[in-house]
Amino acid sequence: MSVGPQAFAAGGTLLSSAEVRVLGCLLEKQRTTPEHYPLSLNALRLACNQSTNRDPVVDYDEATIRDALHRLERRRLVRFASGSRAAKYRHLLEEALPLGEGERAVLTVLMLRGAQTPGELKQRAERMHAFADLGAVNDTLGRLIARELAVRLERRPGQKEERYEHLLSADLDEASGADAISTSAPASPIPPASESNGDGSIGQAPTAPPSGLEERVARLERAVEELRAAVRT
Repeated sequence: MSVGPQAFAAGGTLLSSAEVRVLGCLLEKQRTTPEHYPLSLNALRLACNQSTNRDPVVDYDEATIRDALHRLERRRLVRFASGSRAAKYRHLLEEALPLGEGERAVLTVLMLRGAQTPGELKQRAERMHAFADLGAVNDTLGRLIARELAVRLERRPGQKEERYEHLLSADLDEASGADAISTSAPASPIPPASESNGDGSIGQAPTAPPSGLEERVARLERAVEELRAAVRT
């Protein structure tokens, strides 16, 4: 069953950037340092403010973390877990949004480091899930895209690979929103301009548009407009 971000967003609203960071840290630490999970408020603040493996780097105070936790609790994505010395917190994402191990690892890295290439995702998700190859990463991205949890971004000048971004946040970067070009599975590597990949998508403009191109363009334009609307709200 296709389950998109709206399925668990309370009131039909997406997550704030602070909520995404807090939830992403809980997901990450559960897998990478299970001996320290659930996390105390202070441990969660340190995890959110790490200077490595985070983009952007932030400096959240405890009030910001606590507020994000309270909002996540109302969404039933986080639960208070009593600790011997301090209050601790655990995520409930698996109950609200069932994911495979690979899907959860990729989504977590996207939440913590923003838009990335498949190669970057493979390397950075290694501690949570070891992908056999880039094909496995692309398959996972395809499933996340099909569930409207991720989007493929258009290649910018100078970039050799396409990047992917999660769709859980209401605070998507406007430039990234404008770059969103696909809600379908990841594309195969683009061939040289003089070669065709067999479906009419080549480096040079085709003489006739592929079947269904107009409908696909209209669908993608609607997706971009929705992302832009989310940024403005």
